[in-house]
Amino acid sequence: MSEGTPGIPGRAERAASFGAAADAYERGRPPYPARAVDWLLAGAGDRVLDLGAGTGKLTRLLTARGLDVTAVEPSGGMREHLVTAAPGARVLAGSAESIPLPDGCADVVTAAQAWHWADTARAVPETARVLAPGGSLALVWNVRDERADWVARLGRLLHPAGARPTAGAGVAALAERPDLYGPIETFTVEWSAELGPAELVDLVASRSYVIMLPEPDRAELLARVRELTVRHPALAGRERFSMPYITRCYRAGRLATGVTSARR
Repeated sequence: MSEGTPGIPGRAERAASFGAAADAYERGRPPYPARAVDWLLAGAGDRVLDLGAGTGKLTRLLTARGLDVTAVEPSGGMREHLVTAAPGARVLAGSAESIPLPDGCADVVTAAQAWHWADTARAVPETARVLAPGGSLALVWNVRDERADWVARLGRLLHPAGARPTAGAGVAALAERPDLYGPIETFTVEWSAELGPAELVDLVASRSYVIMLPEPDRAELLARVRELTVRHPALAGRERFSMPYITRCYRAGRLATGVTSARR
């Protein structure tokens, strides 16, 4: 394992696992609220680079606005969905650490549910390289709102030891490069996404730590999620229900000074 507790897959293995669950990811993962997208793009030009684009949950919202969008995604399985979901985008293989584009080509770089996978020591200067001066790096995460009892119970199924992934992981690295990026701005939106029992199971099945579980453990966890949809009073007998989310957004402007190329 590259990192982490012995016997538990590390970040690199987990990051590489998503292609195996691309179908579940597309069916179960939520979109992003319009207010969040508005804020991420505020004041930006038309050239958008969407990093770690996955199956295009954010990418399709960008192309729908008539923007000039390039989507970069390392997983071939995810890119297969991406080209269908966002046919107006140029789709490339790559990562936040190695972007196959020239210097200064983007007015805004977005990363939705993805920046926490980045090696920020490499990704921070690399994103700065492809941004035009005055452009911005815009990061966003959807976080389950566990103030709802059934969502809290779901969280305990997913993280029985109490650990929680942190939205905003890696954002602080931008402040460590004041030669490249200005102050970090934040914005939060509370909203709900509608889904059904099967989509909730897909949502769970698309989590990296669930993908990497031994098959018996994975099957048991998904069975417990199905049981939750049958037994919890807020879900029982419902074909559709609402998942409350808190969407956390971060934005930092690319300064006109600093390193102009990370590839020397």
